[in-house]
Amino acid sequence: MAEETDSKLTQFKNSVTNLGSSTQGYGDATLMRFLIARSMDSDKAAKMFVQWRKWRETMVPNGFISDSEVPDELETRKIFLQGLSQDMFPLMIVQACRHFPSKDQNQFKKFIVHLLDKTIASAFKGREVGNEKLIGVLDLQNISYKNVDARGLITGFQFLQSYYPERLAKCYILHMPWFFVSVWRLVSGFLDKATQEKIVIISNEDERKEFINEVGEEILPEEYGGRAKLVAIQDFEVTPLENGRTN
Repeated sequence: MAEETDSKLTQFKNSVTNLGSSTQGYGDATLMRFLIARSMDSDKAAKMFVQWRKWRETMVPNGFISDSEVPDELETRKIFLQGLSQDMFPLMIVQACRHFPSKDQNQFKKFIVHLLDKTIASAFKGREVGNEKLIGVLDLQNISYKNVDARGLITGFQFLQSYYPERLAKCYILHMPWFFVSVWRLVSGFLDKATQEKIVIISNEDERKEFINEVGEEILPEEYGGRAKLVAIQDFEVTPLENGRTN
């Protein structure tokens, strides 16, 4: 099995070179995420990797997105970063009732990169090696029509699929109101099968208890059945991981 993996990695690196790019500076763990995302097809994984590198160079020329680049999105304090779950996955919570469709789509896209990069980087705090995946919670409690942003949700999930392969462990959706069901049906149409399988809609008490047990009471805020306090992402100090590198 190890020999087969090594062979696939070698093929992948050669394919990247043939596309005029390089894997230099990126560890095997990072490269494996692209292979896994493309079912171990070296050529497809190489194409995805090269596209990702070009995207990072354009979207994140400085290596990371600073708070000063996304002031409007941070001002609403709608994203929370809670530390590591029982499985050592960083937990990010989105309170949709604090979100409004952005008038500045470029800043919104930068904000998605900012929050995903910072969440991933938080797994490294105090540890030599961080976990590759994250847990997301989308809390729809108290949302109204003015908070609905199908375009924003689609953009966020498409970024995860295209530029953060194998980063999502699970995404829990809480308190989905009846009027959002049609919106979610629309958004789901843009998600690949692998992403859809990682999304859990909590709709009853048994599912809520399982959600609390899987994530862990230690990091879940009291509002969600845990014992922790909500920590806004801008209040959570993390050393940025330049250019999305994890090793």
